[in-house]
Amino acid sequence: MRPLNPNKLLLSKWTAVTPHNRERHFMVTTLLRDETETVTGCVLQAVINGNDYPIDWRDLKNSETWLQGWK
Repeated sequence: MRPLNPNKLLLSKWTAVTPHNRERHFMVTTLLRDETETVTGCVLQAVINGNDYPIDWRDLKNSETWLQGWK
């Protein structure tokens, strides 16, 4: 996987390797920042039902859990 730039994650698309509740495809809808404007996390929104899940953006680097793009 290519290195991730947390500032460019907004609106990126991700596929869960192991879907839960039929939620497989996600889009980053919000970047969570601290008081120094450093990205600390993001909000993934499930495409199928619109559920939001806040996660640490570094979790997206784990290729056993997340694949970049919609597969």
